Amino acid sequence: METANILAWTLQFETDIPNDIADILIGDERPIAAYKTLRDAAIFTDKRMIIRDAQGMTGKKVEMYSLPYSSIDMWSTENAAGMFDVNAEVELWTKVGHIKLNLGKKVDIRKFDRLIAEAVLK
Repeated sequence: METANILAWTLQFETDIPNDIADILIGDERPIAAYKTLRDAAIFTDKRMIIRDAQGMTGKKVEMYSLPYSSIDMWSTENAAGMFDVNAEVELWTKVGHIKLNLGKKVDIRKFDRLIAEAVLK
């Protein structure tokens, strides 16, 4: 399945870990970091990446994406280049397809890269 056009988000800035994330964590899973999108959040735990995707005009319908780090085969990061290139980019090649994350100016691309490396290369 090709997911390149389906799974693409822009993470604007790092934020506090949402309180309600505990409801979907398993056993000894612990949250590590969270990033805010326009209406949603991406939460990184020690086992997976979780993206909460609010849909519709009201945002009451929420779709959750859960990507175990074990399914990531490869990733790349590209920093923003200047005035007209404002987003850094992260691409994940996974067992289910290709996922693209754009990172806003307030997200440290190298910290984000280390976050993925520490999770995937354990």
